[in-house]
Formats: sequence, structure tokens, C-alpha cells
Amino acid sequence: MMQNDRSSNENTASNNTPTPVYVSLEFTPNPNTLKYAVNRQLLDRGAVNLTHLEEARNRSPLAEKLFQVAGISGVMIGKDFVTITKAEDGDWDLVHRSASEIIHSHLTRNEAVLIGADGSAAGHKGGNTDIENKIREILDNEIRPAVAMDGGDITFEKYEDGVVYLYLQGSCSGCPSSTATLKMGIETRLRQAIPEIQEVVSV
Repeated sequence: MMQNDRSSNENTASNNTPTPVYVSLEFTPNPNTLKYAVNRQLLDRGAVNLTHLEEARNRSPLAEKLFQVAGISGVMIGKDFVTITKAEDGDWDLVHRSASEIIHSHLTRNEAVLIGADGSAAGHKGGNTDIENKIREILDNEIRPAVAMDGGDITFEKYEDGVVYLYLQGSCSGCPSSTATLKMGIETRLRQAIPEIQEVVSV
């Protein structure tokens, strides 16, 4: 009887053992960005895009560590991934090796990824007209999940005189194919759903 109790306790302890952190590298359409998918939820929704160390110090302990690696010029944290942007003079071998180790170590120690309420930030701006709400709905339900697969994010900046202004982040920023995605993909979809829209541009 006592042997069975011990076995049961061991099984319970085993079940409570945290799942190891896995970090997998994924290439993106942008030659200057890499996506690191992780088996952890980093955000509730949306994405947090950071472009320099000073900004990261106030918003993300993980990004702050990453920005200390020579050659990293941008960090975007998504729901279950981190996108790293390399500066033109950065060395991919150093950037990749360092970024992968930092992300794995940080998450294994269960350290904070973000500071404050950014964990649920949607990232959209603009007003609350019917058109603007519809734009945000299409972005959240159709566009953002698709571009997140490539390590990017697209948020709504404003709608003015028939023009939709979007903010491209992560792998979408500076990507050679981003213009085609913006015009042939997103603009076509938004104009189809909302006749008032004449053009979609990035800011």
C-alpha cells in the first residue's frame, strides 16, 4: 500500500514539472529578420514592436537583453514568437546564436517578458467610426494572423479622406514583398469590404 502511495506522489510531481522551453527558428520573407517561435504565450493579443534599447528598458526586459547584442536593430514580440531585425552591418551568425540563447534562457527562468499592460495591447489607433471599426475587425480577424505566421504585424494608424494608413512591424517593415502584400492583398480586401476606401498606404 505504501509503495502505491509513493508511486502516486512521484507521478504527481512528474505531472507538475514545467514543459521545457523550445525555441525554433523560422525564416521570413524579409532577409533582415528572423522569427523565433516558442512554446509559450508571450502576449494575450497583438504585438509589441521596439526599435531601440532605451524604449525596451521601459517596456520589455527580454527585448532589453536582445538589444544588447551587437547587430540587433529591432525586436517585435508577438503572441508566441519573437521577431529579430538585424542592422545592415550586423552578423547573422552572432545575432542568431545570441538571440536564440537569450530567448531560451529568459523563458526558462520564467522572467517577465513585458512590463505593465503591454501584454494585452492591440496596437491599433484611430477613431471609432463604423469604417474604422470595420477596418480593425478585418485586420484582427484576417490580416494579422496571416502576417504573424511570417513574424510580422500590421496595425491601424488612421483613416482619412478614403485612405487607410497602416503601420508595418517586425518582418513586414522593410520587407521587399511588403508593398505587394499591402496593395494586392490588404488593399484589395479592404476595398472589397468597404467601398469608401480608395487606397491603403504604410506609415
